[in-house]
Amino acid sequence: MNPNLSRLQPYPFERLRQLFAGITPNPAYRPISLGIGEPKHATPALVTEALVNNLSGLSTYPATGGEAAFKQAVCRWLERRYGVVANPGSQVLPVTGSREALFALTQAVVDSSRPGATVICPNPFYQIYEGAALLAGAQVHYVASDPARNFAIDWDSVPTEVWQRTQLIFVCSPGNPTGAVMPLEEWRKLFELSDQHGFVIASDECYSEIYFRDEPPLGSLQAAVKLGRHDFRNLIALTSLSKRSNVPGMRSGFVAGNAELIKQFLLYRTYHGCAMSTVVQAASIAAWGDEQHVIDNRDQYRSKFNAVTPMLAGILDVALPDAAFYLWAGVKQCCAGSDTEFARALYAHYNVTVLPGSYLAREVGGLNPGAGRIRMALVAETAECVEAAERIVQFVKSIT
Repeated sequence: MNPNLSRLQPYPFERLRQLFAGITPNPAYRPISLGIGEPKHATPALVTEALVNNLSGLSTYPATGGEAAFKQAVCRWLERRYGVVANPGSQVLPVTGSREALFALTQAVVDSSRPGATVICPNPFYQIYEGAALLAGAQVHYVASDPARNFAIDWDSVPTEVWQRTQLIFVCSPGNPTGAVMPLEEWRKLFELSDQHGFVIASDECYSEIYFRDEPPLGSLQAAVKLGRHDFRNLIALTSLSKRSNVPGMRSGFVAGNAELIKQFLLYRTYHGCAMSTVVQAASIAAWGDEQHVIDNRDQYRSKFNAVTPMLAGILDVALPDAAFYLWAGVKQCCAGSDTEFARALYAHYNVTVLPGSYLAREVGGLNPGAGRIRMALVAETAECVEAAERIVQFVKSIT
């Protein structure tokens, strides 16, 4: 077996299952889960109709490079959303969800034969970043976010010798779990470092359409164009329809960026065997072509966050994020500051599931930047999220 399999860490939800082992939650409360970031809003009818109307596509093998109509739909969306003009023939590829693409891109980029091959990822982070890097034979360098700067990533903390051996860097904006959005000057810094050291930037943008400020989040391709990098050198952006259009089971997304990187990634994918069904492509075209369902979806999240955030802000260290559908709350005043004990006791007494922040991060230099925090995914309907918040308020008041 691949020896790198032994380097993988347990997935956060497996750790959560172990944390809750042996607990019988209070039967007076129905279960409410804020643990998993799985969209729960209804799938738009235009998507399901497109799926049904194109079932004849099941009789053919799909092309790895994707249908021209799919890539053109993506390019039209990129231009509407970001003002970015991409070439559908050379700068876009369909992917079966951003999770699959993040993993596959890492295998295509990393050259483990080079001494000290390194992948940089934020800390806390989406665990696929780490797993993909480890299975590619790379070292992982974790860069913590700074709560004092709206959870901006502290890129200045990375030593020069680490940058020199870095081959790939993961960026998540809007961030999971913090919801932080990278501004233009932060992109400028990363682009300059990439030019200097030659690493690829993989920008995970799957939460880009769920935001709470007046201005939509800046995208990586958009930042590149603003800074005169029209060839998107060393840059690949990844996104999907899962959160934007409430179709996590459809496994549909795309990557876009530098043409040479896309060419090499397509070569990898030809052997990887992950072509998107033409049925899914047809439904995806319908989704990328419509914005009203996205606006309605965003309004639902805004309603939930406007209701829940003030309730929790009175008893936890939490504020409305820039974007995404998570609240990243500090619980250091409760349960002796233990995020795991907070999650365990909340589940036992009030039957509400939240994810300990330490499960989403790694200890570096004796510090785990997720410790003392919990992640709450406000994916259920508003009434259920409000009920969960009410129980959390009762819980905190009962122990403080």
